[in-house]
Amino acid sequence: MQKKKIYIEIQIPDPIRRRLAKKIEQWSDLPIKWSKEESLHLTVSFVGYVDESVIPEICEKVSEAVESLESFDLELTKILLSPDVADPRMVVLNGEVSDELGNLHGAVQDALGMKTQQYKQFRANLMLGKIRKEKWDQLAEKPVIDEKVHIIVPVDCVSVMESKGGGAEYISLEDCPLG
Repeated sequence: MQKKKIYIEIQIPDPIRRRLAKKIEQWSDLPIKWSKEESLHLTVSFVGYVDESVIPEICEKVSEAVESLESFDLELTKILLSPDVADPRMVVLNGEVSDELGNLHGAVQDALGMKTQQYKQFRANLMLGKIRKEKWDQLAEKPVIDEKVHIIVPVDCVSVMESKGGGAEYISLEDCPLG
């Protein structure tokens, strides 16, 4: 049986994807491998590598888990280097602390029988690009990426997604609406 790399994700609406793609153009000359516009998403939970045969069961469990949760909005507020400005590995779009996102994460983890990591605060973190470390370290002057934005992402559905090509492509297997 073939294994698939499965995530539970929040899809980013096309107008927001286009806005983000336009926003990161200002840093296009930096040694960063930017995420493709069509691949921008927010990961709720990484399920792992699973047999193809269990994907329908995963979809059913996630659907049942989220149908009792109410839709909500995520507020994304800052583009920055992460996890550490002095030694960054990626550029991310961070959001405000969200109890609703934490509850969504917990419901998915519980439904799939996954060990739920406890967070004091849960916030959205959308990866925009990966730093090309060797080239970044060769820069005479390290750029600072720290920009405020105001983006609202409506969350009324999560998707069971398959990652292909080392994360270069994401395929939606099933959409699971919130209640």
